[in-house]
Amino acid sequence: MNILVINAGSSSLKYQLLNPETQQVLAKGLCERIGIDGKFTYKPEGKQAIKEADVAMPTHSEAIKAVLDALVDKDNGVIGSMAEIDAVGHRVVHGGEKFAKSVLITDEVMAAIEECNPLAPLHNPANIIGIKACQSLMPSTPMVAVFDTAFHQTMPPVAYTYALPYEYYENDKVRRYGFHGTSHKYVAQRAAAMLGKPIEQLKLISCHLGNGSSVTAVNCGKSVDTSMGFTPLAGLPMGTRCGDIDAGIMEYLMNKYGMNIKEMLNVMNKKSGVLGVSGVSSDFRDLEAAGKEGNARAALAVEVFEYSVKKLIGSYAAAMGGVDAVIFTAGVGENGGHNRANITAGLEFMGIKIDAEKNKIRGEEIDISAEGATVRTLVIPTNEELMIAIDTAALAK
Repeated sequence: MNILVINAGSSSLKYQLLNPETQQVLAKGLCERIGIDGKFTYKPEGKQAIKEADVAMPTHSEAIKAVLDALVDKDNGVIGSMAEIDAVGHRVVHGGEKFAKSVLITDEVMAAIEECNPLAPLHNPANIIGIKACQSLMPSTPMVAVFDTAFHQTMPPVAYTYALPYEYYENDKVRRYGFHGTSHKYVAQRAAAMLGKPIEQLKLISCHLGNGSSVTAVNCGKSVDTSMGFTPLAGLPMGTRCGDIDAGIMEYLMNKYGMNIKEMLNVMNKKSGVLGVSGVSSDFRDLEAAGKEGNARAALAVEVFEYSVKKLIGSYAAAMGGVDAVIFTAGVGENGGHNRANITAGLEFMGIKIDAEKNKIRGEEIDISAEGATVRTLVIPTNEELMIAIDTAALAK
């Protein structure tokens, strides 16, 4: 089967056409600056990427059409006709408590996704736009919604309940939801395969570390706790997001500087994290370079991030009563050997010990555990698109 995977943002759209059975990626690319001056990137398998500027993309519908036209183009296309696209899988950020797994998109499902818009106002409306654009151009092709939050719906109440008046949960669904679920699910399954054990017998800690970061405790294949919360702002300090802070800081800063809540959230979402601490960049590569040049704030920003990850590994091992493997994934997790070394340093008492030579490898699936380690440390490149395609193919069949 050929599955088109769509990840729609407010002014962008990532896409891949792939076969989930063979894991072959036929083509992939990105539509940027939708509604502005449209920039289109298309890379067919085995060929150079094609980049076009100023492509007319006033809406997502034109962006989707540009993707479909490229896929069937007589010179650079990878399929003969749109009929060869068996289904479309859409990443949807927030499914609330309504969706614990991926689903075929119906009118009822669309209405339920729209009900979750207040929980992810920056993401869900854009995801819906992408779905509707595909539906208008491919009305007879099955569409599937794959939710970032779905994998975490197995969390028990003790993990997702906030210590607020309970009616806020009953009436307003204020609770921990967690995100990056598709990534955590994928790497947990890969970890089981690497370890040669059924996932139902494993206790895993998955560290998805990048510009957006989260850590998840996976017990017997199910998410039992995760660091992101009601929104993706919670948990670890990230590229530009502050992560967990004392909520009283908001009132203090808003009163002192005359900010309203929108301005305060803009600070917490876009000006904080390692960018805010360092004053240099949200990119960990820039921070590492600046730290080597003696920039103390850049070094501190990275240390704060690594320390936060280390603490979560310890707390999740405690929550599960042990751990069999720690997984590093996403941009920093897959490529940041220095970060992995610092995060795991001091965890030898838990049985975690990494091999310095193996840890030099970047972006490859590898066990970097040192000899004698009783807890494995794995690097597993994430593949959310493949996970979406697998779920989509199963439902489309």
